[in-house]
Amino acid sequence: MSDDIGPIMKEWDEEPDARSIRKIIGDNGKEKIQLRVEFGILQMEADGRPDGKRPYGKESLLEHYVSLLDAYKQDYNTDRGFKLDSHDCERLGDEATQYYNRYVSFFGIEDYVRAERDTARNLRVFDLVKAYAEQQDDALSLEKFRPYVITMNGRAKAFIFMNENDYLGAINVIEEAIDKIIDFYRDNELDESDISRSQELAILRSTLKEIRDKWEG
Repeated sequence: MSDDIGPIMKEWDEEPDARSIRKIIGDNGKEKIQLRVEFGILQMEADGRPDGKRPYGKESLLEHYVSLLDAYKQDYNTDRGFKLDSHDCERLGDEATQYYNRYVSFFGIEDYVRAERDTARNLRVFDLVKAYAEQQDDALSLEKFRPYVITMNGRAKAFIFMNENDYLGAINVIEEAIDKIIDFYRDNELDESDISRSQELAILRSTLKEIRDKWEG
């Protein structure tokens, strides 16, 4: 079998309704996500870790570190003293970037169930690092992305509700996401003028208007 991906790229480009993101079934029978880029194709697993690896036999590094935390609690009957060093936090951050690339792709193909799953998963990473990072700077390096991920998670949930014609449910999750982001900014001592200029809040309020317009229309 040839290693040349040229024919695949050519076939993709010749599709009349070709988009830059598509879902395929791999040789192993599992769904995969492909992204068409200028000089090739990027491919990710649709489920599990995007690169298909299983670090330490776990689905992801997140699950590995959670299992270490659980074992620590079992041994000491407390989580006091459990720490993630800078290398641990960097590895978790790099892995979160994989999931970021994938959930953005899921939005592109309107797979909101998986987009919600992956955004919720990255929020769990932020929570773990915030609680146990040895160095505060390591926690802050991820915390700055929390409003964006809350936004994407809320929108994914809302679109799931809308697909089920539950507009009230969609409105509720967007309003909840707005409240979470405002609370985050206030907890981090941003003043009200900075909060009012938040791009994430603007996106959520625009989404809220879109939902209400469809509901009332």
